[in-house]
Amino acid sequence: MFISGNWKDYELLYAGGGEKYERWGNVTLRRPDPQAVWPVIREGKEISMDDLEKPSAFYTRSDKGGGAWTKLKSFPSTWKVSYDSLGKKLTFIVEPTAFKHTGLFPEQASNWDFCGDLVEKAKANGKKDIKILNMFAYTGAQTLACAAHGADEVVHVDASKGMIARAKENIKESGLEDRYVRFIAEDCMKFVEREIRRGRKYDGIIMDPPSYGRGPSGELWKLEDSFYDLVKLCANLISDDPLFFIASSYATGITAQASGQILKLAIPGGRVDAEELMLPVSKMGVLLPCGQTARWTSR
Repeated sequence: MFISGNWKDYELLYAGGGEKYERWGNVTLRRPDPQAVWPVIREGKEISMDDLEKPSAFYTRSDKGGGAWTKLKSFPSTWKVSYDSLGKKLTFIVEPTAFKHTGLFPEQASNWDFCGDLVEKAKANGKKDIKILNMFAYTGAQTLACAAHGADEVVHVDASKGMIARAKENIKESGLEDRYVRFIAEDCMKFVEREIRRGRKYDGIIMDPPSYGRGPSGELWKLEDSFYDLVKLCANLISDDPLFFIASSYATGITAQASGQILKLAIPGGRVDAEELMLPVSKMGVLLPCGQTARWTSR
């Protein structure tokens, strides 16, 4: 398993009863989580989430789909949290969104460190012109990590202009304005197909595709049906001296080991490690599964 346990500004305090209770800086949030399939335990006794200290806000799902946050305490509409990625300080602007999350996924921190470490070591060993492609890049945590650790170029692709705007803010907050980061608001598949035609190559490729989406022609697709084809297509962009290919997923129909086998088949050679992403539940001594990741490396 890949555990993201080095946070200071984020803490998963409790998880159970289909919910989790977290601290984001000085703000506490309570929201649903389908993997919290056990009861909340405090000091050896089963309790309800309602028995905990009142959170700053909680999220409630709607019967009609979606949901909404209810604010119980005063806190800013947006605020900052930071993460120390192997000595590089990454700073993110977060806020409770209508989609239940905050725009940042703390369980991915182990991937930030993993990619950053490989980039930094490659630079130290004399590798030049390291190019990284981050697809479905959202608010840019992986973009920040690769840029902070010395990538010469990071290409950040996401279809949402709003998320790209937030990623640019995160770059500024992290003091990385001097790094070469290209932000591209476009459908990821269209971008990849164009890059293949151009003969572009990347030393590292990162993807975190949604469970459902639309293809370049507007057709609906389900990740379980398209994951292999997506990875296989992107494999055409791998350089002759690559560092990594990282594929994460939150789709319930794809296990970590299934993702690992996809990478093995789509990218011959190299090594594949595939595991669940885990967050420590600090007050309960257990780990909460939060999606999964498959990592391909050339060595």
